[in-house]
Amino acid sequence: MHPAPDSEAILRTVLDQWKAAVDKHEPTRVADLFTKDAIFQGLHPYSVGRSGVADYYASQPLGITALYRILETRRPADDLVLGYLSVDFSFSDRPSLGVNLSLLLRREGDAWHISHYQVSLLP
Repeated sequence: MHPAPDSEAILRTVLDQWKAAVDKHEPTRVADLFTKDAIFQGLHPYSVGRSGVADYYASQPLGITALYRILETRRPADDLVLGYLSVDFSFSDRPSLGVNLSLLLRREGDAWHISHYQVSLLP
């Protein structure tokens, strides 16, 4: 039996897929990383579910890229991982935007999905 991956490794696995899909402007692929009932709060009004996530990322400008840094992780339960991150979104036509990102990953079967996503602007 293999040891369970640590919280940071789980976060990186999901976030690397998220970053790749954001960087390639693939909103449906981004949305597939979320649970069907995910609460999503970007910099627009919140939504629930994958369609709101896809709509949000479809509205983002072409050329946006994300660079994340994990600041804190917690494991409130075996099937949950909490992450707190710093994310810099870069654009081709304006300055970068730095945000804080809190997210909760939930294990569904053998896969991990984002169940809660909350962005706040840096002070």
